[in-house]
Amino acid sequence: MRPSIFGPWTLGQTEQTPAPTLRTMSMSTPAAPQILYLDRLESTIGTLLLIHDREGHVRALDFHDFESRMRRLLRLHYGAEGDDFALEDRAAPPAIHHAISDYFSGDLFAINAIPVTTGGTSFQREVWAALRTIRAGTTLSYGALARQLGRPKSVRAVGLANGANPVAIVVPCHRVIGADGSLTGYGGGISRKRWLLIHEGVALEKSATRQIPEAA
Repeated sequence: MRPSIFGPWTLGQTEQTPAPTLRTMSMSTPAAPQILYLDRLESTIGTLLLIHDREGHVRALDFHDFESRMRRLLRLHYGAEGDDFALEDRAAPPAIHHAISDYFSGDLFAINAIPVTTGGTSFQREVWAALRTIRAGTTLSYGALARQLGRPKSVRAVGLANGANPVAIVVPCHRVIGADGSLTGYGGGISRKRWLLIHEGVALEKSATRQIPEAA
């Protein structure tokens, strides 16, 4: 008998067929969506929509008539609503309520201690952190902000990041204006930007812009 390519045969040997191996498929449990909380606060310039988390950090703050934009930014930062995150109605911590109320009552620095956590790219978060260093009552141009960040050639990128800020007022993107003193754009509308700056004591006709020294 000619040898098999799988080995020599012996008389009376029968081919053994290995028993099939049963595989069990492990069904992974989908991760539960991140729960964020929605609160509504009344203010002089309209109802504010405030998104906060379990730790009491603000995730987003926007005006009621721009809710669609707020939700779009939430989806951009946290994924699909319902699958990756979900919103539930719950009052924000009293400290946040008091701080925002005090700000509108004239204590302009009351909002400085509000904790904020955001998504976004590392560059966006760098810009948003820099916005919180602009003191109430002063403004900064886009170019000056770029220089402060050590990115003097990134004026346009800084402007885009400023416009994508998800936390109005507390992260004060309204304090960034054009180099010529013009108010340029604002997610909540130019009239609100003007009101906020006047409320903070900015003399718009003098375009009180805090200057950042040019790089040597």
